[in-house]
Amino acid sequence: MYNSYRKTWLEIDLTNIYKNYLYFSKLLAPKKVIPVVKANAYGHGAIEVVGYLKNQGIDYFAVSLLEEAIDLRRYYKNIEILVMGVVSFEDVKIAAAHNITITVSQATLFDYIKTLKERVKFHLKIDTGMNRLGFKDYENAKKVYLEAMQYNHISIEGVYSHFATSDGDKTYSNMQKRRFNQFLESLPERPKMVHLSNTSGALKLEESLQYTTHARVGVGLYGSTLEEDITQLLPTYKLMTQIAEIKHLKKGEKLGYGITYEAIENETIGVLPVGYADGIIRKNQNGVVSINGKSYPIVGRICMDQMFIRIDDTITKADIITIFGDSVVSIDDVAGRLDTISYEVFCMITYRVPRVYKE
Repeated sequence: MYNSYRKTWLEIDLTNIYKNYLYFSKLLAPKKVIPVVKANAYGHGAIEVVGYLKNQGIDYFAVSLLEEAIDLRRYYKNIEILVMGVVSFEDVKIAAAHNITITVSQATLFDYIKTLKERVKFHLKIDTGMNRLGFKDYENAKKVYLEAMQYNHISIEGVYSHFATSDGDKTYSNMQKRRFNQFLESLPERPKMVHLSNTSGALKLEESLQYTTHARVGVGLYGSTLEEDITQLLPTYKLMTQIAEIKHLKKGEKLGYGITYEAIENETIGVLPVGYADGIIRKNQNGVVSINGKSYPIVGRICMDQMFIRIDDTITKADIITIFGDSVVSIDDVAGRLDTISYEVFCMITYRVPRVYKE
């Protein structure tokens, strides 16, 4: 849904996304970066993000769902797409028909693939301690790997795993590194792609991984990370709006649902055309927005389609308001306010907020 009538929009900086990609590429060289564009490129717009990166010569991407992969394939015929989530038996043929690489994380799926005539490309996933997806029985995984090499219609292109604590517990991450390496050492030869790191792993652990060829970078591509000492990444995502109506409250007047806010003096209130149906949930009450480099408080309960801020006489309807995404109110600030992580803030903004792309 593209709403061009309401003065609320997300500004997406495609150039900064590419610059963040270059940062990781230089950091990891000669290893390669796999841009992760699942969840609509973390809310940025997967079609637009992939299109821009493809124009810069990038041709390999990762998503979570087969639906996401097929959406990309409709637009881009000459890129490689890895689905990291589960693909059901009945959908393997669909993936093959669209030249999409799937993940095999259980032997029963591989047994089904063997019965097909279609050409199937896959990466083998090993569970090294995340206990989410992947083979826990490494002998069984090795058997699948070796058997796959015997079939002309099956192409095993990669082996990978996933860190559970790349941003924290080093002891656990080291254990996962050892398990992954032990599995790789058991293979007679390795596929062309071996990957373990996510964004935090790429920043903190990849240098110690001698056996990987790639790293999967998701949230770091979009200028965010759980690593507090990383300042080189550029912001890519800014939620903006303008005042729809200005209200003047007298001292003692109340505001909004539940009348949770009372004016402590004569006050000026800006009503913004954005609310929890857009992803600005009610827990954002008592936060701040940014106007002309200054912060202004969010007051009253956030409504489905509107919210309130307390302003001064210098602010007019013409002013651009940044709800988050600048130096005054960063995405990390909002994540802290909501007791969550930046990933969730990216994904909270709904499709009814139009994305405006900046290069």
